[in-house]
Amino acid sequence: MTNRRQFMKNASLLAATGVLAASSNLSAATVSANQKASKAKANAPKVNKSFGLQIYSLTVGGSTEFSSDVPNGLKRIAAMGYTTLELAGTAGVSLTEFKKYADDAGLKIVSTHLNPPYYEYTRDNLGGIKEFWKKAVAEHAAIGCKYIIQPGEPAMRSTEEVAFVGEVFNEAGKIAKAAGLTFGYHNHSGEFVWVAPRGREALPARWPWGKFPEGAKLVYDGMIEATDPSLVIFENDVYWTVMGQRDPVEYMQKYPNRIRVLHIKDVAVLGESGMMNFKKIFETAYANGIQDFFVELEENHGRPQFEGVKGCAEYLMKADFVK
Repeated sequence: MTNRRQFMKNASLLAATGVLAASSNLSAATVSANQKASKAKANAPKVNKSFGLQIYSLTVGGSTEFSSDVPNGLKRIAAMGYTTLELAGTAGVSLTEFKKYADDAGLKIVSTHLNPPYYEYTRDNLGGIKEFWKKAVAEHAAIGCKYIIQPGEPAMRSTEEVAFVGEVFNEAGKIAKAAGLTFGYHNHSGEFVWVAPRGREALPARWPWGKFPEGAKLVYDGMIEATDPSLVIFENDVYWTVMGQRDPVEYMQKYPNRIRVLHIKDVAVLGESGMMNFKKIFETAYANGIQDFFVELEENHGRPQFEGVKGCAEYLMKADFVK
C-alpha cells in the first residue's frame, strides 16, 4: 500500500509533468481527507481488546437512560469499545428482541444473571428451584448464552447450609450443562464471613474467644468446596471481594480452575478511587486463562450512568495491562 510520503512524492512528479491538472487543490484535498481519516482512526476504540459490560450498569437505581432506547443504547455501548454483554434483565424488551438489537450493534451476549425465587433453600423447594433453572436455561440457550449465573446469596448461616447450597448449585449445573451452558455464582461481600457447624448466624469478624470453633469455614470457600468443578464455576466480583476484606488476586491464585469469570468494578468509574489493583488483577486473570470480563458500574455519584460506563471503557482502553 502506498504510504503518505510516497503518495506526496508521486503527486509532485505527476504535477511537474502536467499529468495532474490543478494539482495543488487536489493534493490538498486528498491530504485533508487523509488527515481526517487518521484522526478518526486514532479516536476509535481499539477493537483488539476484549471486555464486556454488565447491563445492570445502565439500569441501576431505576435509570431509564438505556431502557428508553435500547437499540441505540446498545450501539452506544459498542462504540465505547465493549464487545460482549452480561444481562440482568432486558430493559423492558423481550429476550429475543434484545438479542436482535445486540446482534445489530455487533455485541455478543455471553452471560446472564438470574435468581430463583427462594432465599431459604430446603428439600421441599428444591423441585421448584430446579424447574426455575430448567426454564431459564432453555430461554438463554436459545440466544447462545455461555454462562447462566446466580448473583443472589441464599441463606447460609452454618456449614450445613453452605453444603446444601452447594448441592443445589450442582443440580443447577447439571441442568445448564445438559443444554450446553455453564452455571456459575457471583459473590458480593457477604460470602466472606465465617460460619460454624450447626450455626444459626455468621460468626463475628473478631471472634472474642480466640480460634474459631472447630469446623468453621468462610462461606465463599465452603461454597467452592461444596460444588462440583465440572458443574459450577465462580464469577468473582473483585470490588465486593475487597469489600469483604479479601484479596481477589489471592482467590484467583488459590482457585485457578474455579474462578473463570470476573466482574471488573470500582467504587465508581474504574481507576478513580485508586484502591483497586487492576493491573495485578488482569495479569493474574490472564495467567489463569480467564477470557470473560464484565464491567459493572453501580454508583456514579449522581452523574449519568452512560457517562460512567464510557469512563470505564476509556480506562480499560488506555490500560496497557488489558488485552
